[in-house]
Amino acid sequence: MTRPARWLIPILILICFAVAMAVIWTRTAESEHEVAFSAPTQVTATPTLAPTPEPRATPSATTAQSTPTQVANSTVRAPSPAASATIAKTTAARTPAPNDRVFVGAGDIASCVSNGDEATALLLDNISGTVFTLGDNVYPNGTSSDFTNCYAPSWGRFKTRTRPVPGNHDYGTGSASAYLKYFGAAAGDASKSYYSYDLGAWHLIALNSEIVASLGSPQEKWLRADLAANPKTCTLAYWHKPRFSSGPHGSDVTFRALWQALYDYGAEVVLNGHDHDYERFAPQNPDGEPDSAKGIREFVVGTGGASAYPFLSVRPNSEAQIENVFGVLKLTLHATSYDWQFMPVAGETETDMGSAACH
Repeated sequence: MTRPARWLIPILILICFAVAMAVIWTRTAESEHEVAFSAPTQVTATPTLAPTPEPRATPSATTAQSTPTQVANSTVRAPSPAASATIAKTTAARTPAPNDRVFVGAGDIASCVSNGDEATALLLDNISGTVFTLGDNVYPNGTSSDFTNCYAPSWGRFKTRTRPVPGNHDYGTGSASAYLKYFGAAAGDASKSYYSYDLGAWHLIALNSEIVASLGSPQEKWLRADLAANPKTCTLAYWHKPRFSSGPHGSDVTFRALWQALYDYGAEVVLNGHDHDYERFAPQNPDGEPDSAKGIREFVVGTGGASAYPFLSVRPNSEAQIENVFGVLKLTLHATSYDWQFMPVAGETETDMGSAACH
């Protein structure tokens, strides 16, 4: 057999080496591509103090969209790829404009048997702007002594910049008289306990989930009249009990009429509490169907500090869930858009943030 020329051997070795390096480089690039576009995770940790929560309603049947896996004492939930892409596209930094406003708060807040409200109040100490509450301002029964002894020492120091709504615990004595007396004019007309106001370029509407809110009710008629009289580009509404929730209390069809009115007039955001967790939904219509054109984005922010609830299952269109973590939701309201950021208490790292344009 004829032997190859000796000068060919080094060339063959170099060719083999080049092919091997090309294969290794290709596999490495594919691996890095997969890591760069994998869905981010959201982690929930056990708080240091979780008193016995209020009685919970049996949640409605829901469809899980994420598969929780146990990691030590935490639960890791991965958002869907579509949700992850939305977050990635909407987290670019913005330069504050002169008319921007900060709207920050939570619901399910103060209790004399929890230190959670003190921890969330420390967050508010360092955030300027208007403070909202999403009901169940103080436990257990919303009495005058509850407000004096449990709410005032923590969130009470922001009273002059707070615009509240009531929850079922604020009606613990059969009426919300202590709530209305404590907040005074900031809680709106005492005969209705729902009201609206402008904040920067936005129109904000504070509603009452503890009175009749059905189609044709005085509150629903007032809401439609208020929306018609205030045709802002960006509108936000907030009240205590959510239309949609993956928490133990679940979704409440009672508030469909309010959602319909807000949907008809092009509202952007609804904020609720009641379930003691954090959850963000994709824009949807009053029946919970995805609607990227006209849909309303709902946030459940029952993380003010009273106690924490777990998620039992996850509803369709739910894009982010954080459980067993106290914190506040900070909204930065721009002229035609908004940014959101869930800010956990000291010692926790779980967060959720993004931006969206108004309709």
